[in-house]
Amino acid sequence: MCTAGKENGGDHHVPTMELLGAGIPVLGEKPISNEIEKARMQVALAKEKNIPYAINLNHRFTPAAIKAKEWITSGRLGQLHIMNMTMWINNPNESAEWFHLRALHPHSFDVMRYFCGPVKSVQAFMMKGKGRTIWSNTQVNLLFENNVVGHLTGSYDAGGTYGLERAEVVGSEARFVLEDACEILTFYPRRSIEKEVYYHVGGMQSFGNTFQSRIHRWLEQLTAGVKPEEVDGSGADGLAVQEIIEAAIKSWQTHSVVDLT
Repeated sequence: MCTAGKENGGDHHVPTMELLGAGIPVLGEKPISNEIEKARMQVALAKEKNIPYAINLNHRFTPAAIKAKEWITSGRLGQLHIMNMTMWINNPNESAEWFHLRALHPHSFDVMRYFCGPVKSVQAFMMKGKGRTIWSNTQVNLLFENNVVGHLTGSYDAGGTYGLERAEVVGSEARFVLEDACEILTFYPRRSIEKEVYYHVGGMQSFGNTFQSRIHRWLEQLTAGVKPEEVDGSGADGLAVQEIIEAAIKSWQTHSVVDLT
């Protein structure tokens, strides 16, 4: 379901509700909706109907991200301490005040949640780039439910030479850095100078390949008869990141730390 609309999500609600209401599984484009109440309605209807509902949170559907997650779950990083995320592109769109936050950073916060779990508290700062009328730059601090501290740098005023994204997770025993979703994954042990560097894990060449891998995972799960609550990159995940975004907006508006739980 690939509509767009205001903030790339304003037209999602009606067709999503119609499809879910008809009992049809839905893979929707992000953001789940640019209006949080409508996003909540979509997830609630999918739950009521017991229908698989997914969002195109494609940035983490890479072999490199899966390998990095395995390092976390196996304990190779030790106790998690810190997560840093950067995601930025050159987007001159000035169509809405919060366009940058609501359209781009569902991806950023989903990657952060994928590695570190649910978020408890949010604090954000924003600024309008040179010649901009929207909040095109942001720094967002996160406190996860497991007490990991996280940080997002986001911008619509970046360039292609900057790279698209960078994810860093630091634990008590090691850290990893994942560059551009799938291109370079580096493991840094805390007490050794011998690092491991993986290029194009699983043969994935570039970010563009993530659309195929995300759709493949959706079809794979549907074919296997996935339970709605076990969908990878679910509507509930899409709602969770949108809740973080709305908390970041509220934080900047009120100059406060906003609790989600």
